[in-house]
Amino acid sequence: MGTFHQGKHALHGITVLVETETGEAWVGRCDDLVGGELRLRDADVHPGDASPSERAAWLDRARRIGVWPNHRRVSLPEASVRSLRRLAED
Repeated sequence: MGTFHQGKHALHGITVLVETETGEAWVGRCDDLVGGELRLRDADVHPGDASPSERAAWLDRARRIGVWPNHRRVSLPEASVRSLRRLAED
């Protein structure tokens, strides 16, 4: 008997950090990688033009208490993803 997780990306359901080619940092729950798009749920984004100290503080807060999900669902083009990893690994 399969589950609804079967066939999903290995990080499905895990809170991840996604860094894009434009320097944005996204934190959200990984849903899947389908059709050239990375799909996140309950995500927030930090701008690419923020200072390194602002970004570090935002990521520290995200690790400690999570993010306020300003994007219920978001799809990022796979070609724009520079890195994808568990938030806890960062």
